[in-house]
Amino acid sequence: MIVPGRSAILGAVVICAGVIGHTALADGLLSYRNDLSEQDRVKVLKVLPLADDFSKAEAFEQMQGGAGTSRKRINRDAFSHATANLTFEQEQDFKVGNGLFKKLWASSPASTKASDGLGPLYNARSCQGCHLKDGRGRPPRPGDEAVSLFLRLSIPPQTDEDRVALEDKSLLRIPEPTYGGQFQAFAVPGLAGEGRFDIEHEEIVVPLNGGETAILKKPNYKIRDLGFGDMDPETMISPRVAPPMIGLGLLQAIHPGDIEALADPDDLNGDGISGKVSRVRDSRTGELTIGRFGWKGSNPNIRDQTAGAFSGDIGISSPDKPDNYGDCTQRQIECRSLPHGEQAQLGVSEAPDPVMELVTFYSENLAVPARRDVSDPEVLRGKELFYEVGCAKCHQPKFVTRRDAETKAHQFQLIWPYTDLLLHDMGDGLADDRPVGDATGREWRTPPLWGIGLTETVNNHTRFLHDGRARNLLEAVLWHGGEAEAARNQVVAMEPDDRTSLIRFLESL
Repeated sequence: MIVPGRSAILGAVVICAGVIGHTALADGLLSYRNDLSEQDRVKVLKVLPLADDFSKAEAFEQMQGGAGTSRKRINRDAFSHATANLTFEQEQDFKVGNGLFKKLWASSPASTKASDGLGPLYNARSCQGCHLKDGRGRPPRPGDEAVSLFLRLSIPPQTDEDRVALEDKSLLRIPEPTYGGQFQAFAVPGLAGEGRFDIEHEEIVVPLNGGETAILKKPNYKIRDLGFGDMDPETMISPRVAPPMIGLGLLQAIHPGDIEALADPDDLNGDGISGKVSRVRDSRTGELTIGRFGWKGSNPNIRDQTAGAFSGDIGISSPDKPDNYGDCTQRQIECRSLPHGEQAQLGVSEAPDPVMELVTFYSENLAVPARRDVSDPEVLRGKELFYEVGCAKCHQPKFVTRRDAETKAHQFQLIWPYTDLLLHDMGDGLADDRPVGDATGREWRTPPLWGIGLTETVNNHTRFLHDGRARNLLEAVLWHGGEAEAARNQVVAMEPDDRTSLIRFLESL
């Protein structure tokens, strides 16, 4: 079934800020939503239109994670609560999954037989090590080791076999031949880590209307102390910080047709936005599907994302990624000669089911906190500006999830993630010049904004974007280029009070 893009929808409805507008809604607009009854469609069409009245909050806007929204007290645990509408039995699975998410893995052989298998090369000893308090990672502070920021590695295709693999999506990138797909600074005892890297910064001065000035700091990465010889001279490097974990199951429950309907890769409607769908293969079925997760939209579902993190970040194998040596390449002979943690009596891999099932379930059910200050006049003014300058063209405010979502708690929920889950060209400033799958070296998946205003509360920092280069929300906006440059320039030209209101709105999410 072909789902209409932005340009096709334009003939049927009025498009406002790049999403379905409020002036007209055509009969059968949601015909691709095969999960909905006619009564459901009426309800969905009633709640989807964008706001045109910014004097008050919209209905249900405070409950940005639907019925599962957490209403618990805002503190450092704000991202660590279970989806509020889970059953008692599901809460038990969530808590067990939480324990496994925090679990420190040990090198093999270990006396704690269910916990060995770490590495041999790794970036962290636990999931929580990168996603501290289930929140956002950051670049290392001076004197710190890099844990919640790491470097992705790849090289251009070298052979016809490489090109075919990239074309059919059996591979999304070609790993560096010696160091693999990820640079890992840590290793188990008796093995050298892959090396270290330094970050240098270049200052970029941005004059703002009203006499203010912002100073952006562009990071440059230099790898040193390589433990396994030289890297390929064509190696492409991309730094990544760990994203927050909240609301992932709800993003997974968005109907693929809703994502397809927002795509306009050729910008046929001329609005300057050309978001495109990332196509990836499901690791278990092999089928092409939408990549929703990861900074480049490289994973189709949370289980694939979890298996990739276990393997690449911790060096733990799973039924989905059964290599017990993680990202150790065939050239790293010392690495692949060390003992691993797979035990026949526990099942295939070092993290067999139900470990994978429980960690995946935990990751799918971390609740989105309730919005704050939704009726505050300054927040409402900031929301109006967010829409006016075009931020909502990519940061799609709301969806209604699938009626037939796998987990009942995620079914038919009005959610407010502020993302279209599409790839967008973000310009030279944010380019990593490293293609992955359908994403070019200038393209990134639109990150969800829900919870962004609680970053400092949960993680004690305000570092944003894929590599944490932005030191606050205004800097994050000012780094936008490419398709977002027109919106960014309007923020630069705003009166200072309006810029403050815009940031206050983002802080309320």
